[in-house]
Amino acid sequence: MPQPNMAQMMKQVQKMQQDMLRVQQELAVAEVTASSGGGLVTVTVTGALVVREIRIAPAAIDPDDPELTGDLVLAAVNEAIRGAQALANERMGQATGGLDLGALGGLGLPGV
Repeated sequence: MPQPNMAQMMKQVQKMQQDMLRVQQELAVAEVTASSGGGLVTVTVTGALVVREIRIAPAAIDPDDPELTGDLVLAAVNEAIRGAQALANERMGQATGGLDLGALGGLGLPGV
């Protein structure tokens, strides 16, 4: 059985690390927007899971039912985070060729 070419393997690992760093930088500025209550509350989150914006329509604010507004915000935030995580998983999967980096300790990259 032939021995693997270690130099070639190291080049591939280095390229994958560079690709992953590039994707992390792209995710830091990529945005995912989600809404709840038929658009009464809209939340924008980056691919790095930073909440950038929360918009609440005046119609979403009921002084007699403040819990409803809280529930709408919570639903929109959670949906935006799910979308951002899906985006990150998709982009990282493309950069790593589908390799599960969690099993490899993330190759020393933050956020992986």
